[in-house]
Amino acid sequence: MQYAIELYYDEDTENKLFQLSEGIADKKISTKFLEWKTRPHLTLACFNDVDELLCIEKIKKFAESHKVMPAYIGSIGMFNDTKTIFVSPVMNSGMYQFQRELHDSLKNFDTNGWEWYHPDHWVPHCTIALTKEDDDEAFFQASNYILHEFKKMWGKFVSIGLVKITFPVEEIFTAGLSL
Repeated sequence: MQYAIELYYDEDTENKLFQLSEGIADKKISTKFLEWKTRPHLTLACFNDVDELLCIEKIKKFAESHKVMPAYIGSIGMFNDTKTIFVSPVMNSGMYQFQRELHDSLKNFDTNGWEWYHPDHWVPHCTIALTKEDDDEAFFQASNYILHEFKKMWGKFVSIGLVKITFPVEEIFTAGLSL
């Protein structure tokens, strides 16, 4: 089974990001992202298998020792090979350190094949649309929609969670970051 550790936004920011994905669906461009039934997030790490109970304990301890962080979402991007459209936070050394410390705390879990989520290889992004399974025009229409509708936003990263990468995504555990 495959798992991910995700970093979640405050409710207001999450709703604003989710509205972008809903807008793409409402325009009948693509519903693929919504079909995954996942929350707007940054994926911090992915694993091929974990001991869920041990991972939950490690996440609890990690969340207790890390504070809520500001999130300034200031850019739009895409992965052309997967036809993924995303927004990205402006990163700082603290965010990269946060991800590095998380990986250190979970270093005994198997990350083979997930190297693009390793420290120093990570492209932090919050997926808004997945159009690879749609017709080619959907990628361009969704990109155009996001280009016109996206507004830079300030928010907070408030929690981290363990999810099982299934269809749809299964949230297993979420822990709030300390205040």
